[in-house]
Amino acid sequence: MSMPPAPQSPYQTPLSPWGAPLPAPPEKSRVGLMAGIIGGVLLLIVALLATLVLVGKKIENGLPRAEYALTVPRAVLDGDDELTRDESATLGRAMKRSWSRSWDAEAVHGLVARYRPVSGDRGELTVAAMYGRFRDIAGVRARVLAGNRARATQVKVLVPPQDVTPSGSRVRVDCEVLTRTWADGAKLTYPVCAWADGNTWGRVAYMTLDTALNVDLKNEARTTLRIRSAMVRPIR
Repeated sequence: MSMPPAPQSPYQTPLSPWGAPLPAPPEKSRVGLMAGIIGGVLLLIVALLATLVLVGKKIENGLPRAEYALTVPRAVLDGDDELTRDESATLGRAMKRSWSRSWDAEAVHGLVARYRPVSGDRGELTVAAMYGRFRDIAGVRARVLAGNRARATQVKVLVPPQDVTPSGSRVRVDCEVLTRTWADGAKLTYPVCAWADGNTWGRVAYMTLDTALNVDLKNEARTTLRIRSAMVRPIR
């Protein structure tokens, strides 16, 4: 006579079809999860740094090499105009602080000088210039001429900026004609010319005493290039 099967305990571990206890479901590894998150963040940082390096190189490549600097000579125009004031230590430094924050300029130095003719009744020459490394040369020329008007509300444009580069010159020159009015009603009409290249720019104001609008801008452009030639020095 066979014995009845023993009653199954309610606490007995269930068996698999092969007779072994069923394993508990595996817990998710938090260590692996954190490692994956950290790895992804690191890859993102590396990619971001690589992008910044490439952008930086691209911007750097847009700047020319520093090959030329500017000086303040004691005389210009073959000695016809002599230096009367060198304001590079004051106004030149102020220009440097302003342009040092520009995206289109780097390693800049500012110069401001005033020249008076040795003889004749011509007015003073005021030269504001910078040397360093510049991109967007056309934009620099436009900014230079616009800055000449921004500081004085009594200055008005009679002849807007135009390209008057002398034939054969590799450096472009833009000139304009301004008029300045004082509180007593006195007026002064004068031309302003600006050059710009990859290493230098300059703005020359010809403070003539003639109030008539009979300015020869082509002649002033040639004179501007002569002043540039007197100031430019190669960097050795």
